[in-house]
Amino acid sequence: MPKTRSAAPPRPSAAPSTANATSRISFRSRKIVKTPPTKPLTVTAVPPPAPIAPPLPALTAPGELEAALRHLSAADPLLSSVIASTDAPSFTSSPSLPAFHSLARSILYQQLATSAAAAIYARFLALLPSSAEGAPDCAVSPAAVLALAAADLRAIGVSGRKAAYLHDLAARFTAGYLSESSVAAMDEEALLAQLTKVKGIGEWTVHMFMIFSLHRPDVLPSGDLGVRKGVQELYKLKALPKPEEMAALCDRWRPYRSVGAWYMWRLLESKGAATKKAKKGNASS
Repeated sequence: MPKTRSAAPPRPSAAPSTANATSRISFRSRKIVKTPPTKPLTVTAVPPPAPIAPPLPALTAPGELEAALRHLSAADPLLSSVIASTDAPSFTSSPSLPAFHSLARSILYQQLATSAAAAIYARFLALLPSSAEGAPDCAVSPAAVLALAAADLRAIGVSGRKAAYLHDLAARFTAGYLSESSVAAMDEEALLAQLTKVKGIGEWTVHMFMIFSLHRPDVLPSGDLGVRKGVQELYKLKALPKPEEMAALCDRWRPYRSVGAWYMWRLLESKGAATKKAKKGNASS
């Protein structure tokens, strides 16, 4: 058997020499810079937030409509002449509908002729169980609407899309996102933000709801074509005012822009009636 060569044992490492281990440490002189004393921080007093103005009474409150007419007549001479030549408005709903009922009715009436919408609305009330007992207002509840199948609603002429809108509105009231008390308590901005989350309810519908159901005094439906045409006629504008221009033009009506908007509809109607009368007179002559 051949002999194997064993590995050489490792050599011990050489210990470092202590003679040269010591190194010199150099110290550099540094210039000491004196910093000026810091000035004490000045605390600026933050003024307390301005108190939130209490909401104005509804236009149906005693004396409120008269106050609106006095304000508008003094603030806008051109509107004053329209007020003087037009019967005073009435914002009283008879009977006044609860918020849910009013919004459901608005959905049913959307984009339909008044006669067709009224017929569908009557059939809608007849579907509800309590309507036969003579209490249609109480019958239009979120639970009652959710109990109606989409097929039931389509059978009375409600489109599938509107049926979905009604169910979404009812579901939001049932879940507590909306309620009769919260709708009444919200200001215009908050109410617009919450109601436009409901499928099928846009800004125009909310504005009409605020004016004619809640009787809010200071709502400007700046996207409504009739109001815009009325403002164009009132101020003799060359072009139809855009919504942002409406806000500037009608700012003088605050805090009764709802009433000013109402007169714009009447102004447009009177212009249309005058045009029709003139055409009729020319045709007969």
